[in-house]
Amino acid sequence: MRFMIIVRATPETEAEGNPLPEDETVLPAMLAYHDELAKAGVLLDANGLKPSRHGWRIRYGSGQRQVIDGPFAETKELIAGYTLIQVRTREEAMEWARRFPAPLGERVPAEIEVRELYEASDFPPPAAA
Repeated sequence: MRFMIIVRATPETEAEGNPLPEDETVLPAMLAYHDELAKAGVLLDANGLKPSRHGWRIRYGSGQRQVIDGPFAETKELIAGYTLIQVRTREEAMEWARRFPAPLGERVPAEIEVRELYEASDFPPPAAA
């Protein structure tokens, strides 16, 4: 089972300037956490994302595609980073997620979301030709 731990963006993660949190304990804690995931053999990928001003969206509708350049105003809809893990059970994923370091430091409000990825086995087999 694969799960994505999603770090929600905040005004701080979308701000200009240094991409690192002000709390200097965050980066070492995050590196140690990801090292622990790797040693346990469950880490597939992890990274931070640049602020939305460096990105764009593609909006689909009426057979058209519209490109919309960042930045995007609603930080609650944005992602600042992710960690992708592969574990045996939902409970194991929950245990790893509970240990995820506070993304901006223990005293700064932040939120992570955990979502299971679809697997090929979740879909019916293709019809025989």
